[in-house]
This record gives sequence, structure tokens and C-alpha cells, in this order.
Amino acid sequence: MSSDIKQLCKTLRLAYIAEAYESIPFESQEQYLTDLLKREIQLREEAKCERLIKKAQFLNKKTLEEYHWGEQIHFPPQIDAKELCELHFIDNHENVILTGSPGTGKTHLATGLGRRACQKGYEVRFYRVSELVNTLEKMWREGKLTQFQNRFKKVDMIILDEMGYIPFSKEGAELLFQLISDWYEQKSLLITSNLEFSQWNRIFLDARLTAALVDRVIHHAHILSFTGDSYRVTHALSRQS
Repeated sequence: MSSDIKQLCKTLRLAYIAEAYESIPFESQEQYLTDLLKREIQLREEAKCERLIKKAQFLNKKTLEEYHWGEQIHFPPQIDAKELCELHFIDNHENVILTGSPGTGKTHLATGLGRRACQKGYEVRFYRVSELVNTLEKMWREGKLTQFQNRFKKVDMIILDEMGYIPFSKEGAELLFQLISDWYEQKSLLITSNLEFSQWNRIFLDARLTAALVDRVIHHAHILSFTGDSYRVTHALSRQS
């Protein structure tokens, strides 16, 4: 490869042409240049997607393509699976709430939607709620809470997984409430929970704070309920039979 070509591509900020130009078949000048530029764009988009997925910090690599859409999911009237996967709720700053028993596919669906969002160029963050609250408490004690909140300025969607598995301290509940209030009508939240909203006071303890939080979360929200047996338990039993 010519060092001149490499330097010219660097000057023009064409990160991939120098590596791709020899692999593009030549039929005509116009076709070759068009295909070469398309390859540059394709590789840029793939690299951007990889960066966004890495920044999101998903806990697994599960995708929507692997997801089994079964009778366990009950959709509200205003949305179905196709509309959900098109991610219009992100542009509208709407929330998606997945509630139901453990093991029914909520985290898989949330992760799949998060990965699809990254593929479309959205900034996503994934948190187990208990770990997020621990981080908030740590940042507050160290005087870095504002700095932590600023990390979300350019984020489009935040996935809060497993809301309700572990009760919070009063301080932790208030910090999470403050953060979600900051995101209200500015970001799209995707929350998974094994508890109905009426039971959220078990984790937030303060009835007034719980009511205010639920009010913000369900406003502009699509609530999907999951029923049935745990996939993990069913799979384990089937292997034993």
C-alpha cells in the first residue's frame, strides 16, 4: 500500500479506504468510486455501533433476533412487537416498562432493544438498579454526584434492570428519584421489574416518594406485562426429564 495514499486518507479523515481500496472490484470509474465510498461509510457505521455497544455496558450479548416472542408478553393497545422494535419511543422520550415474574424474558428483551438502539446510533446505558444506587451513594459521599449526572447528557436511553429485587436505603432511594426526575421527559427509560407498581413501596420505603416516582415513570410509558413460568426453570426441568 502506498504511503501517499495512507497519508492522504489520514488527512481527509477517511479511516478505512486505505485498507479497502484494493478489495473493491473495478468495472468503471464511477462504480469503483461509489462502492469504495459506500465501504467507508459501512465500516464507519460498524465501528460506531461497536463503540456504542461497549459504552452501554450490557451484561450479555443477547439480541432481538434470538428473542422468542411468545404468549407470555401482553402488549398495551398502542404498541405491538413491530412498533416496539422500531424504537420510535426513544425519539418521543417515552418509557417502556417490562413487569412480571423472574425468568420470563424481560432482561433479554431489554438488552435486545438496547443493542438495536446502538445499531441505529443511539447512546444507551445499561444498569442493574442495585448497582446504580450503590454508585450514586458512592458519588454523593465523594462529592461527585453532579459529575456523574453529567455523564448522561448525551444519552438517549437508559435501561434500569431488576427494579425491585433489593430494597434501597432512604439515601439511595432519594438519589435514584432525583436522577430519574432529571431524566423525566428528556430521556427514554426502559425498566424491568418483578413487582407491580403498587408494590414499589417495598423498595423505596417512603410512600410519597414512591408515588411521585411511579407518576414520572408511567407518564408517557408503554407497559408490557410478562406471565408464565421461568424459561430457566422450564429449561432445567426439561433437561432432567
